Amino acid sequence: MARFGRVITAMITPFKEDFSLDLEGAASLARFLVDHGSEGIVVSGTTGESATLSFEEKVSLFRRVKQAVGGRAAVIAGTGTNSTSSTIQLTQAAEEAGCDAALVVTPYYNRPPQRGLVEHFTRVAQATRLPIIPYNIPSRTATAIEPETLARLAQVPGVVALKESGGDFTAASRMMALVPEGFEFYSGQDEWTLPLLALGAVGVISVASHVVGEGILSMVSAFEKGDVGEARRLHYRLLPAFRAMFVTTNPIPVKAACEMLGLPAGPPRPPLVPASPEEREKVKEGLRAAGVGV
Repeated sequence: MARFGRVITAMITPFKEDFSLDLEGAASLARFLVDHGSEGIVVSGTTGESATLSFEEKVSLFRRVKQAVGGRAAVIAGTGTNSTSSTIQLTQAAEEAGCDAALVVTPYYNRPPQRGLVEHFTRVAQATRLPIIPYNIPSRTATAIEPETLARLAQVPGVVALKESGGDFTAASRMMALVPEGFEFYSGQDEWTLPLLALGAVGVISVASHVVGEGILSMVSAFEKGDVGEARRLHYRLLPAFRAMFVTTNPIPVKAACEMLGLPAGPPRPPLVPASPEEREKVKEGLRAAGVGV
C-alpha cells in the first residue's frame, strides 16, 4: 500500500465571490473527496492556486483541512516556492499544522542547476520531520529533475517520493530504475496514470478525482490485482473526464466541473478567469462521456 494513498486529490481552493478564502467550503470539499475515492489530499498545490495564496491563507488551509479529515486521509501540504528559505518556513508551518507530508515543487523562474536542486531539497528535508515529495513539472517551472539528480535526492533522509509531471516516459523509466526500493512515484497527470503504473508508480496525484475519484481508485486497484484489461477499460472510460480537466489552464476547468456538481468551488483568483461558455460546454461533454451526470 502506498504510504500516502493511491489516489491523492490535488484539491482546488474554494473562494467566495469576492475572492476571499472559503475555509468551510474547503473543509466540506475535503470530506467529500475522502468519501469518494481519495486516500490523500494535496492542499495548496498548483490546482489549489498556491501562486495567489498568502502564507497565512496556506497555513489556515492546512489546519482546517487536516481538522476536517483527521486520520481518514493523508493531508499533504503544498509548500514549494522559488525561495529555499520561504519553502522551509512554510514546510515547518505545515508540520506544526499537523500535515502528513509536504509536496515541494522545483523552484520556478530561478532555473537552478541540478546541484542547486539537490541543495534546495536537502535543506528543506533537513529542516522538518515531514516526509518530502519533490514535484517535477518543467512545463511550469522551466527546470526538470534529471534522473541522476533524483537518484541523489532519494538518498537524502526524508525525501520519500516524487510527483512526476515531466511527460518523458524514458526519463521516468530511468528514474524508477535508479532509486532505491521503497521510493515511491506518483503520476502527476491523470491520463498518464496507467502507463506510469506499468513502469512502477504507486498511484496518482489527481485533478479529475474531484469528479471521478472512485473510478480512478477502481482503475488503480484493478491494476494492483493484475487485472490489466479491466484497468485499461476503466482508463478509456475515464479518459474524456481526464481530458476535460485540461481544456484550458488548470484549475479553471475543474472549478467549473465542481460548480456544476454543486461542490464548493467559487471563481479562480485573477489573473485566472472563470471558464468561458465554450469551455464549460467542453467540460460537460467530457464528464458526460465519462458517465458523470451534469
